[in-house]
Formats: sequence, structure tokens, C-alpha cells
Amino acid sequence: MKMKAYATFDEYFADQVPRNQTVIRALRKLVGRVAPHLEESVKWGNGCWLNGKAPVAYVYSAPDHVQFGFFGGSALKDPKGLLRGQGKFVRHIKVVKTADIDDKAFAALLKQAAR
Repeated sequence: MKMKAYATFDEYFADQVPRNQTVIRALRKLVGRVAPHLEESVKWGNGCWLNGKAPVAYVYSAPDHVQFGFFGGSALKDPKGLLRGQGKFVRHIKVVKTADIDDKAFAALLKQAAR
């Protein structure tokens, strides 16, 4: 299966199912508030936030949830144990609905990742 190509984060966002759009919209607001210097982009078919050219965080839209992930997630301090994944670097949080977004914990992870 070929990965979809999107020119902008808005294009990526518009192509997601409505339930996931609601979650992605909330995550976009969080990133905009906590790390306004990060730039929205699309990498590897997913919505991403970059610090210069360096990818920091991403959203991946699965059929039943959204992953809010961090490219350097394995190096982050995660006192609440939210991060999932076995990769060498990347970690993510599974978000099914906006109520799953722990504002303080997500913000703390994002601040670390955006440094």
C-alpha cells in the first residue's frame, strides 16, 4: 500500500476520520500552546512538528485511535508511564478521545522533546 502524500498539515488533518480529527485538533492546540516555536509539517504521511529541520513530535491516525508520538521518546522522562513502543528512539501515547489527553503530563513530555 502506498503512503498518502499531503502537502500540508491541514491537508493531512482534513483527510482523517471525524473522531480522530477531534483528537488531533486538541493535540494541535496543546502543541501550539506549549511549544509555539515548533513548525507543523507532514513527514512519512503523518502530521509532524519540527524544530527547524528536526522532527520532534507526530500524530498518526489509526482506525480506532490517534498516536501522539515523540521521535526521541525513548530518552524522555515519563513519570506517569504514558509512553508506549519498543523502537530504539520513537515512543507514542495512544489517544482514543480528547478526555485521554492529560494536559500536564503531555505538556511535560512535549517540553522535554522540543528542547
